Amino acid sequence: MSKVLLAACVLLLSIPGWSQQKQRKKTPVKIVGPLVKKPLSHSVYDFWQDNTERVVTNDGKYFVYGQNPQEGDGRMIIRELATSRIDSVPRGSGARLTADSEFAVFKIKPQLNLVKEAKRAKKKKEELPKDSLAICNLRTRSVLKIADVLGFKVPEKAGSWLAYQLEATVAPKEKKDTTAKAVKSPKSPKKENEENGYKMILRNLKTGQEQMFGYVREYAVSENGKWLAFATAGNDSTLKAGVYVWDASTDNAKLIHEGLSKHRFSKLSFAKTTDQLAFIADADTNSKTQIRLPKLYHWKSGTDKAELIAEESNQPGSTGWLVSAHYAPEFSKDGTKLYFGTNPRPIVADTTLLPDEIVNVEVWHWQDKNLQTRQKVTLEQDKKRSYLAVYHVDSKKRVQLGNEKLTDTELVNEGNGGFVLATSTDKYSHEHWDWNPKGDVYLINTSDGTAKRIKEKLEGSARMSPEGKYAYWFSNPDTAWFAYDVIKGQTLRLTTNKQVNFADEEDDHPDFPNPYGLAGWTKGDEQVIVYDRYDLWEVAPTAPENMRRLTKGREEKRKYRYVKLDPEEHNIDLSKSIMLSAFHEPSKQTGYYRLNSAGGTIARLYEGDFKAGNAVLKAKNAEKLFFTKETFRDYPDWHVADPDFKTVTKITNTNPQQDEYNWGTVEMVNWLAGDGTPLQGLLYKPENFDPSRKYPMMVYYYEKNTDNLHMHFVPKPIRSYINFSYFASNGYVVFVPDIVYKIGYPGQSAYNCLIPGVLSQIDKGFVDQDRIGISGHSWGGYQTAYLVGQTNLFRAAEAGAPVANMTSAYGGIRWDTGLTRQAQYEKTQSRIGATLWEKPLLYIENSPLFYAPKIQTPLLMMHNDDDGAVPWYQGIEFYMALKRLGKPVWMLNYNGEKHGLGKRQNMKDFAVRLYQYFDYYLKDGPLPSWLAEGLPYVEKGINQHLDPVKK
Repeated sequence: MSKVLLAACVLLLSIPGWSQQKQRKKTPVKIVGPLVKKPLSHSVYDFWQDNTERVVTNDGKYFVYGQNPQEGDGRMIIRELATSRIDSVPRGSGARLTADSEFAVFKIKPQLNLVKEAKRAKKKKEELPKDSLAICNLRTRSVLKIADVLGFKVPEKAGSWLAYQLEATVAPKEKKDTTAKAVKSPKSPKKENEENGYKMILRNLKTGQEQMFGYVREYAVSENGKWLAFATAGNDSTLKAGVYVWDASTDNAKLIHEGLSKHRFSKLSFAKTTDQLAFIADADTNSKTQIRLPKLYHWKSGTDKAELIAEESNQPGSTGWLVSAHYAPEFSKDGTKLYFGTNPRPIVADTTLLPDEIVNVEVWHWQDKNLQTRQKVTLEQDKKRSYLAVYHVDSKKRVQLGNEKLTDTELVNEGNGGFVLATSTDKYSHEHWDWNPKGDVYLINTSDGTAKRIKEKLEGSARMSPEGKYAYWFSNPDTAWFAYDVIKGQTLRLTTNKQVNFADEEDDHPDFPNPYGLAGWTKGDEQVIVYDRYDLWEVAPTAPENMRRLTKGREEKRKYRYVKLDPEEHNIDLSKSIMLSAFHEPSKQTGYYRLNSAGGTIARLYEGDFKAGNAVLKAKNAEKLFFTKETFRDYPDWHVADPDFKTVTKITNTNPQQDEYNWGTVEMVNWLAGDGTPLQGLLYKPENFDPSRKYPMMVYYYEKNTDNLHMHFVPKPIRSYINFSYFASNGYVVFVPDIVYKIGYPGQSAYNCLIPGVLSQIDKGFVDQDRIGISGHSWGGYQTAYLVGQTNLFRAAEAGAPVANMTSAYGGIRWDTGLTRQAQYEKTQSRIGATLWEKPLLYIENSPLFYAPKIQTPLLMMHNDDDGAVPWYQGIEFYMALKRLGKPVWMLNYNGEKHGLGKRQNMKDFAVRLYQYFDYYLKDGPLPSWLAEGLPYVEKGINQHLDPVKK
């Protein structure tokens, strides 16, 4: 950057009351020459597509994926990899593949326009268009369609059958016969609905043979494809109410528990490797009974009837407790244990009281373990909270494991272990100002329920090694990994940070840094593989001093991470070669490498100037790998490769229409912060960029974004932040600077990083210094609100959900979680590093509200009245200050919306308004009515005032 320019700009910005807004003259932006391609417009959103789901057959021959527009009817695409043949089924979604790779099963959604027409016609739910079921034979490509399907299930690992349910048939209304001779019609069968159940069809996919069972409320299929269980209300004649098990080997269904029509059966759960079933039964026929008495049943192959194994009289919890109806029973992998839940009897309301006799009051007690606001958020969860218990199948012994203090439990070795891991935050839960409460860690014996504390006051979270030999955790205060040897009862420190740090080296929050994580454990829990910033380290808990670095990423600043190709893998086998993802920090290149078992050498497989997907799919029974690859220009389409990546083939083409539109380019830029810190950022330019022209520039930022150099941004309505592709396509340069922070000075830190970055782009000659806008949301919204009180460099600004006054925000509540906002300032993103009463001046100095009189930049805000992260009264405070001071300010409040927009119609509206706003100020675009005159409340929802003001 020119030192003269920098000095001149800094001097100009420091003059009190100086306003570029008043002194500059509007100079229209001229476009030289014809545009070869169209700029993106708001009309493209709906038809721009995404790949929303993808599955690959076990034999690796077929790739099945959904390709859907943002709004409208999509399609399910089936690609045969050997021939590149593509077949598609309109409106398909939710594909499941059979284990033998012969069939794809998915739903077909009704046409969107038909659904909308029915809703406009005020049709009832049961009268709306229904889903259909598609069964595609992958070998013949024939597709069988079945109408009015509610849902379906396919065995995951074996079997060539499926079960599906049909929607209730809506019978046409018959006219009453008012003649005297009208014959009384016979009693009609009970209706199919959520209460009584629906038809369930069991279909053999190879033969097409079907059998139907009526009034099925719930059903489950076993992973191994051997069993189907279902609960039915019965048909009062040929089908008794109760729970049935269908045996695939005999094609017969057997009643294992008979009940009544009004009995409820739920949580049907099969064992994974043994032929067993568990379920919950509620035999109370009075639907208005407030205290239900659930019962746990167990069935195993070879027995005729399910056995009652736990109920209110013999459950293992405290006296008066019940079996939980909300915990799905879960078998250990070896089938010897059945885990279930218990809970205290619920507190019920007095139903005899009238509404005007009920007192609704909250008592906020100074010793509450959870804030009332937090209790409100977790109310339904608390009502359904259950505590772990176990039933030993062979001995028929019931043991209570969890309780009201030991609430969080984790099964060990897929439930086979002789103990479970538990964490209790009870002693520390009153520390509401800490979002990561401390906890005591226990091992609970599954034989007798005794608990042994193995770690007190852990600041972090504990887990178990796959085979249960070690409990392990990262201790934040020690910034080190630890393991607890279960057999020896010893705690072992695994890392020391003497060679490298295993926690974030660049962390700039006023708290302990987070760990880089770990890849997993090797066979037999012999070693754990942990990450530092760049590398993988093999650590044996028995000899941590001999830890070994497996990769050499630090020397070249390349970050390696383990790629898990088998979703069922529990251990990493270092005797075989393993796959790694790679990210090169200086160039932002990504790709894949192989860590060879022989000699531990690293081999490059595939790498380049793109972003390779972290998740790689592997066909279960074929040597084929599937991954995404994207750049700013290229959508993250799927590719297939052999294990050596010698042949890489693109197999999806999601948005071919993009070639018709002017897009853009992106590059990394460098500059020095005001204090001399080297910084990086991203600079997006129009595809038809001309360095001799002057361009308007948009600035957007949120922490650090440079690592996203190769991220693709599809044009879509705005949830909270600007769309880089849209702005670049429409003739803007977009600057996205990285921000680093000094604790206690978040606002000044943003100024220190961002302003010199903006000036360095001006210095390049193609940015119009009179036409620069800035936008940020949430944390970025706060900084935008702060910056416009420090500089007049920006012609227009937009701040989404900003904190305007840290002194009032500090004691507020994050309503979506019910937690206090204090930790936000003391330990996390806001980075003050002290309480309000310890350093009040820092809260004032960093609050945009107190700089309101200095602001000369027009400011648009969006702050919604149901924002659960930043209370919207923060936006109101800032709006009222600027309005009173006569500053140009607008605030958009989308009623009922959260921190970011969720409703598509509102996102579309915000996108239009945001671009209208910046186009007006930065490109001399038309002045929209809402910007000039506002929107009267009586016209809300009727006239959006988006049209230009009539001259």
